[in-house]
Formats: sequence, structure tokens, C-alpha cells
Amino acid sequence: MAERVLPQHLGIIMDGNGRWARKRGLPRSAGHAAGAKVFKQIVLYCGGIGLKYLTVYAFSTENWKRPHDEVLSLIGLFKLYLRDALDHFLDRNIKVRFMGDTSVFDPQLQDLIEEIQNVSADRTGLVLNIALNYGGRAEIVRAVRMLAEEVRDGSLRPEQIDEASISRHLYTAGQPDPDLIIRPSGEQRVSNFMLWQSAYTEYLVMDVLWPDFTPKELERAFDLYAARDRRFGGI
Repeated sequence: MAERVLPQHLGIIMDGNGRWARKRGLPRSAGHAAGAKVFKQIVLYCGGIGLKYLTVYAFSTENWKRPHDEVLSLIGLFKLYLRDALDHFLDRNIKVRFMGDTSVFDPQLQDLIEEIQNVSADRTGLVLNIALNYGGRAEIVRAVRMLAEEVRDGSLRPEQIDEASISRHLYTAGQPDPDLIIRPSGEQRVSNFMLWQSAYTEYLVMDVLWPDFTPKELERAFDLYAARDRRFGGI
């Protein structure tokens, strides 16, 4: 029997909550609540099958443009599910990290983020990166600024800056680049997600809205990924 091929690092753009709700005549907040439940299910499933790294796009820097009530609803959901994560994810040896500028959130949410990262720091199973107030361009700008400060301080020469030095200053420093990024909902955009890290990532767009995404859909994605020939620019 052939050995199962899994990505080492999986990224998911959790998309389609609003459309899922609209199709059912429900408020967008109901779609986000349904999507949050799927998030928990997929994280636990990934941890159970031995996936090493999972990065989920929860809230982008552009999402602040949404209606105020929707943003407040999303932040309330983050608090609810992060508290839940303290019980369910950590018991399953999942290490939780956050990507993005979380300093903009209220103190209660910031405290939850810090607590989860601290409590899970020594976990050795799945590494779960949650992208909150994250944008790929902003991440690269942040890395460049950090490098500029090192040059200014004399600890780095400009000619020493290379791809590896930029990678070391990203939120995913020390992690492999994503092998596969899945976008449910059928939308064919990268949406400012992991722009630097995804140079050779396989993308898979799936015609299923995120609240309808199941472990079965994930396994179908893994099968499609395993059938691809990754050449990384070679022949």
C-alpha cells in the first residue's frame, strides 16, 4: 500500500461564511458562527492525522472595512472560540500561535491571545497559526523594517540581506513554507495571504462554502494534492 502523502504545512483561507448565511436567509453573523464550528472540527481533525503545521486566515487587515456590527460579531466569536481552544486544543497537544498585528484588539482579546500562546508554548503536536488582523504585504513590510533597524544599529550590513534573512523576520520564522493552500468558496484569489511564503505553494480552490467544509472535503483536497507533480521551477 502506497504511503499517504500529506502536506507538511497546510494553509486555509476560510471563505464563504456570508454567502452561506445569505443562501439560508440568515444574518452574516450566523454564517461566521457556523464557520467557527467548522474551524474547530478541522483543527482537531488535522491534529489527529498528524499534520505538522496548519495556518488559517481568520481576519485580514482588509476585514475592518466590513460593517461595524459584523466586525464586532467576529471579535466576539474570536473571544468565545479562543476560550474554548484553551480547553479543547491544548488537551490535544496543539501549539497555538498568532500572526498579524493583534495590538489593535481590545485588552480582553489581547489577554486571551497571550494566554493561549503561553500555555501552549511547550506543546509538541500540531502547530496552529491563526492569522488575525493579518495581511501578507504588511507582514513583508514589518520584516523589512526590522531588517532596516538592524542595519541602522550596525548589526547587519545591507549586502547580508537575502531571502533567508527576510524569512527569519516573518511570523512563520522557523516553519516550512506551506505546501498546500486551500480556498473554499470557489473564489480564485490569494487575498493577501502568506504572499512571501507561498512562492511554490500548491493552490486548490474548492466549490464548497467554508461552513459546509468537512473532513471528507479535506481528504479530497489531500488526494488532489498528492496527485500533483511539484517541480519547484525545475523540469
